[in-house]
Amino acid sequence: MTPSRTATEDEADQGLDRVLDRTVVLGYSRLGFAIRRRRWDAADPRPGALAGRTALVTGGGSGLGEATVLGLARLGARVHVLVRSPERAAAAVARIERQLRDEGLTADLRVERCDVSDLSAVDAFADDLCSRDGGTTTLDVLVHNAGVMPSERTDSVDGHELTVATHVLGPIRLTERLLPALRRSEHGARVVFVASGGMYTQPLPVDDPEFRHGSYRGAVAYARSKRMQVELTPVLDRRWSSDRLSTYVMHPGWADTPGLARSLPGFRTLSRPLLRTAQEGADTAVWLAATDPVPPSGTFWHDRRQRPTSYRSSTRPGPGETDGLWRWVAAAAGVGGP
Repeated sequence: MTPSRTATEDEADQGLDRVLDRTVVLGYSRLGFAIRRRRWDAADPRPGALAGRTALVTGGGSGLGEATVLGLARLGARVHVLVRSPERAAAAVARIERQLRDEGLTADLRVERCDVSDLSAVDAFADDLCSRDGGTTTLDVLVHNAGVMPSERTDSVDGHELTVATHVLGPIRLTERLLPALRRSEHGARVVFVASGGMYTQPLPVDDPEFRHGSYRGAVAYARSKRMQVELTPVLDRRWSSDRLSTYVMHPGWADTPGLARSLPGFRTLSRPLLRTAQEGADTAVWLAATDPVPPSGTFWHDRRQRPTSYRSSTRPGPGETDGLWRWVAAAAGVGGP
């Protein structure tokens, strides 16, 4: 049995946690994860916490997505692994199945094809999934992990800037189209957006959500789209709460993934000794999907703790800006009004 903690110990933990978060290097690195990890063992989801439940992870074929699939399957979930290329995802699925066999567990993984930046492809996939099993498909967990960081400004097939299409428009459209399956969750479904701590550097791009003006930089576009995810999560919580969905956004810290190596090779080279493993980066997404009791919805998380969405007034949205952005997003994603 874990001994009860005193108020002084809790206050000391919170103070250390704030210091780790503000330093960035400590809080986002493997050091921060290791320090915090020693203090939360009692909060791990129980073994088999997701037995009998079904999850879907976008971008599940490598990096954080692969680690998220592994974590959910380890807790007993059937997992749909949504990728653009099932052929490239085959190696990840084989690794996950082998890892679980080594642990004496079994995996029920279903590889699915869809490019979430393509709204027509999103509709086709969601309609197909919801029509399976005689139209009784149930989905308990949806993790929006698919990500891109193009070096040059690129449009999706629908004419939207690619990071916004992949991180914001597609995920919201996908969730809306999967509502029939999500509503059937006996326990109330959970939706998790995987953001980035880089969003702290950017304000909400209300006047230029598609980065049509100024000098395009992939890392900035990525961070701006992640700021959108964070600020829109409370809006989406209000929109989906009547469907018994709990909605979260989290950031994984600095994790060593193939995506990081492709997009920011210089940063990876300099920071590699400090980078988290993909499983450490995915930990909070898995925890949000499985922990009991259900965490408060519409919130932003890092390392299993709710976090501020801004540390500087210059990045905090002004009055009406989030609602204004939502109106643009709703129209661009084709999901209707408030």
